[in-house]
Amino acid sequence: MPNLKSLGIQNNHSGAYDGRWRKTTGEILVSENPATGDALGRVRMATSADYDAVVAAAHEAFLRWRLVPAPKRGEYVRRIGQKMRERKEELGRLVTLEVGKILQEGLGEVQEAIDIADFATGLSRQLYGLSMHSERPLHAMREQWHPIGPVGIVTAFNFPAAVWAWNSMLALVCGDACVWKPSPKAPLTAIAMTNIAREVLEPDGFGGLVGLVIGSNEEVGARFFDDERLPLVSFTGSSRIGKICAARVAGRFGRTILECGGNNAIVLMEDADLELALPAILFGAVGTAGQRCTSTRRLFVHPKLAARVERHLVHAYGSIQVGDPLAPSTLCGPLIDTGAVDAMQEALNRVKREGAKVIYGGQTLSLRGRFKGGHFVKPAIVIAENEMPTVQSETFAPILYVMKAKDLDEAIARHNAVPQGLSSSIFTNNVRHAERFLSATGSDCGIANVNIGTSGAEIGGAFGGEKETGGGRESGSDAWKGYMRRQTNTINWSREMPLAQGIRFG
Repeated sequence: MPNLKSLGIQNNHSGAYDGRWRKTTGEILVSENPATGDALGRVRMATSADYDAVVAAAHEAFLRWRLVPAPKRGEYVRRIGQKMRERKEELGRLVTLEVGKILQEGLGEVQEAIDIADFATGLSRQLYGLSMHSERPLHAMREQWHPIGPVGIVTAFNFPAAVWAWNSMLALVCGDACVWKPSPKAPLTAIAMTNIAREVLEPDGFGGLVGLVIGSNEEVGARFFDDERLPLVSFTGSSRIGKICAARVAGRFGRTILECGGNNAIVLMEDADLELALPAILFGAVGTAGQRCTSTRRLFVHPKLAARVERHLVHAYGSIQVGDPLAPSTLCGPLIDTGAVDAMQEALNRVKREGAKVIYGGQTLSLRGRFKGGHFVKPAIVIAENEMPTVQSETFAPILYVMKAKDLDEAIARHNAVPQGLSSSIFTNNVRHAERFLSATGSDCGIANVNIGTSGAEIGGAFGGEKETGGGRESGSDAWKGYMRRQTNTINWSREMPLAQGIRFG
């Protein structure tokens, strides 16, 4: 158990930060350990009035922050990353305790936050525009990027630290402020991460740049969609709520970065290297107990490999240790809560009624001792068909649907025949198959991999998907452009006023 006080988390901690921790008056929110059911800590949730104060403080801080040179903003972010590096062990254990992912994944998530801070620090000297040639004599044209304003960040429970960092570290070097609404299932991690950032920003009067509001969806969450003070909302969550977010933010001419549902698949060609593929399938389907947006949910196997792959998977799943996420031997921790357990059972019952066959797992598990109250399940392998309604939807649990595909054309067609489009992978030693999968006629996902699984994106690349995944991009590459506004400039340094396209007027 990390020392919560050493991370700045008090009993009945405030759920709102606007440059200082506010005295909130909302209901008490209890953060529970999903492995035991025990209370980890309590938070006094933010109210609508707290939300208004946090957004107002973020806007005021933004007006001053945008005047700070970008490389100096990068220096602040570098120091935030260093603070995270110094507290990595404590933060990683807190992530594990609060959301149930195994310790190595908890530490890995904090490392992602550190990595994006490093990336953003370098980016602060590379917010490049363009120089263009004007068609008019003695004129110059250029394109530059300016801060957009306070960014609303809504995150899910499964990555309670990294997704905030993906957004906030970029937003800060771009000159923006942030207002964060974390999942109510992971409030303590949000407080700890905010405390890390405020240690760097608050002494110089910039604490309001990392505003935090922990509150209900009704009183706080919905406000993000309609608040014109937030020109950009980055939303991570279900496709159902993502559609609502997109429509309402667009209705006020705001912008969105949407990271919604995934229904990710791996294609195993006849020539696939199973020594590579099987561990990737196992981690993709079972890692974080199937609660990643990039979790492997579907597997298309060449008929000649099907029996062998199913046999190997059943054997591998039988060796998975489910239990204490802090134990080094554990590969699969708990689901987040009883609702997630129930959703898994409902999905398995539905897909069986649709004609599928469960060949391994799916049962709820009752562990002994202090883990008796945990939300544990046995990961499931299901022989199914892609057209089954349950296979077409995302269940946030360790269910792997295994299907056959006789050739690459069939595999791609069936792979793409779902509403979601986040992550995808093919295992093959045939360069033509690999390049076809990555081509415009191949995978329709935002992420397409060869001989590596669907999970475990690096921060250097832009992260996001298509279709009902939302179309947004976070993290690396040029995702920073989403946090800024583009401006085209034309400078006339002549003594005449020529018009474009040779137009003469008057």
